Amino acid sequence: MPDATKEEVDRHVAGETVTTQFAKTVGKHGELTALRWRTPDGGWGELTFRDYAERACRVAAGLRSLGVDRGQRVVLMMRNRPEFYIADMAVLLCGATPISIYNSSAPEQVQYLTGHSEARVAIVEDIGFLERFLKVRSELPALEHIVLMEDPDGLAPDDVLSWSTLLEAAPVDFDEATKVPQPDDLATVIYTSGTTGPPKGVMLTHYNVVWTAESLFRCFQRDDTAGFRMVSYLPMAHIAERMTSHYQQACFGYEVTTCPEPTQIAEYLREVRPQVMFGVPRIWEKIYAGVNAALAADPEKKQKFDEAVAAATPLVEKRDRGEELTAEEQGTWEFLDAVAFTTVRGLVGLDALEFAITGAAPIPPELITWFRSIGVPLSEIYGMSENTGPMTWEPFRVKVGYVGRALPGVEVQLADDGEVVCRGGLVFKGYLNDPEKTAEALDADGWLHTGDIGVFDDEGYLKIVDRKKELIITAGGKNISPANIEAALKASPLIGQAAVIGDSRPFISALIVLDPEVAPAWAKQQGIEADTLAELAAHPEVQAAVQAAVDEANQRFSQVERVKKFTVLSEEWLPDSEELTPTMKLKRRGVNQKYAAEIEALYSG
Repeated sequence: MPDATKEEVDRHVAGETVTTQFAKTVGKHGELTALRWRTPDGGWGELTFRDYAERACRVAAGLRSLGVDRGQRVVLMMRNRPEFYIADMAVLLCGATPISIYNSSAPEQVQYLTGHSEARVAIVEDIGFLERFLKVRSELPALEHIVLMEDPDGLAPDDVLSWSTLLEAAPVDFDEATKVPQPDDLATVIYTSGTTGPPKGVMLTHYNVVWTAESLFRCFQRDDTAGFRMVSYLPMAHIAERMTSHYQQACFGYEVTTCPEPTQIAEYLREVRPQVMFGVPRIWEKIYAGVNAALAADPEKKQKFDEAVAAATPLVEKRDRGEELTAEEQGTWEFLDAVAFTTVRGLVGLDALEFAITGAAPIPPELITWFRSIGVPLSEIYGMSENTGPMTWEPFRVKVGYVGRALPGVEVQLADDGEVVCRGGLVFKGYLNDPEKTAEALDADGWLHTGDIGVFDDEGYLKIVDRKKELIITAGGKNISPANIEAALKASPLIGQAAVIGDSRPFISALIVLDPEVAPAWAKQQGIEADTLAELAAHPEVQAAVQAAVDEANQRFSQVERVKKFTVLSEEWLPDSEELTPTMKLKRRGVNQKYAAEIEALYSG
């Protein structure tokens, strides 16, 4: 990891904003492809950076005609599509602040976020999203205009404006508009996904964004990343997607292909063959499960592949320690790669990856080892919305189980109680309209308190060991981290999701969901006949296999941390549901409420 002080990064980004960085990218790479998308006929549409800038200038002019000015706010509700980039950049060119709302938000949530942010304008994708705004519009006195992108059947009320009218405006002057925002202006507000309590509005400035982008760029150890391919598929209301495919693209010229539904990511990976990819753990788990399910159709082939992985793992681990492979070891690795791994990487579209990144939730360490063993350079990043996304990362000398070292220019330390705290140009301005919560997160010396408990090794690599707010305290008074146990359970290919229970209970139990791809393939191999996940969940042999997986996971933990009982549930947990947030983090409160009967049954026997 290259070293740098905060002052060095500060000097590099002095006076810069997202829009001035974008202007430099357009000036340098104007003819490169900026945005790609699937067209209705199955082909691909493209915009160069110059096209992107020109359209953003038109929309900015249209927004200015609606009274959007510096310091005001505009909410966006749309899928991952090129118009998001154009709309978001257009708002910035007005000196205003664009704020994304999760597409799954109910009308009450739309009302809360739009009202709390005091948005003057909303830009929404389709009639379905529009209806959620119309249901609560009477409760949003500050909202003056709604702009609708798609209305093929002409269903929108007369006072709803069309996206095409914004695009038809005479463009603002690009050079002048890029200078309107100032470094301390808000580039966006990220509303935390609300696993507990109402969402908080994380205020991120232009300075935060360009500082973080520069710090990350230094980690890549490349002179230029212009033209790097990536797929945009996670919600833009989440800082990870905004930082990865929007802000870094604006600063460094990535070629972004927009994928409107996260469920389509597998298809897009094969088409795009990205060079950079960020995925929450569940995305990597599903790729892993898909590969193993496909291999399971031919048990002999799967056995050979697993043997190749086992042979490659110590070689990759040696290389990750910074040690050179011998000529013989290098030859062995190249042989294994040629006969086993290259084909698999190509089939799933990961063969061009130079940077494969996981974050936003714990991931089983075995999964990182497996991907690295088959030649996918997966590394773990750590951070939160309040520090503009990343805080620690090491993409090259990876230590599995650790989340890397402090980014260039960032200070990361442990407080007296072991809590991870950080300081640097990536630390947010505070929570919108909430000085009390801001004071809880930011101390007088500028340290951001993460709520996570960590430990450092002697090389400065950070390991997250507990989550302060999510600790289970058993009836016996033992503090236990459920996330660590859940990650261990999910290391079994058969287990897709797990929720550990035990707060104020006499022992630890778990709710387990079968992996919807691996479990049917495994069952077929065992000669088990079942048409649904529910039938599989109830099958004695499946129950026995899950018990074996639980027993194996338990070996890593002390007696009081071990899962004593479990229930295999009958249906998959989906993103943005009672059980999971849109970025697939566990909603513990929702799980506890929905499965209250199943949980009580575990403790009543």
